[in-house]
Amino acid sequence: MWTVIESPVGPLRIVEQDGAITAIEFSPFRDHDGRPRGPRADDAPLLVETARQLGEYFARERTVFDLPLAPVGTGWQRDVWDQLVKIGYGETASYGEIAARLGKSNAASRAVGTANGANPIPIVIPCHRVIGANGTLTGYAGGLDRKQLLLGLEQPALF
Repeated sequence: MWTVIESPVGPLRIVEQDGAITAIEFSPFRDHDGRPRGPRADDAPLLVETARQLGEYFARERTVFDLPLAPVGTGWQRDVWDQLVKIGYGETASYGEIAARLGKSNAASRAVGTANGANPIPIVIPCHRVIGANGTLTGYAGGLDRKQLLLGLEQPALF
């Protein structure tokens, strides 16, 4: 099941399968990537709750999400995504720092970047909080403009 909501980063498609969120997709949506989505269900309880929590996040009323998640990926990707949810609201970490947290050398930062880019549940699994070693914004599947907006939203100086 899925629904689409409006947000400051454009339309978002939220996908639920078997009682868990499996994807949050940025527009333009790709329908032929092999991911199951099922029918549109704007009133499904978990989709409504996810939309509510995302709305609170964008209104700066929520800093942590409380949703059942089931991202589909390899073991390595899931390990990286587990580290991403540990990056606090308003904080950032480099690709190398994530590699080190996983017991890998800095050489694994590219593999972290690849896993980061494959994150199917952006915002909730905050891949936007991962930056280059020198503090620069680097690639983001949703586009650097969205990454900058999300990081700016989380900066306490703007509250």
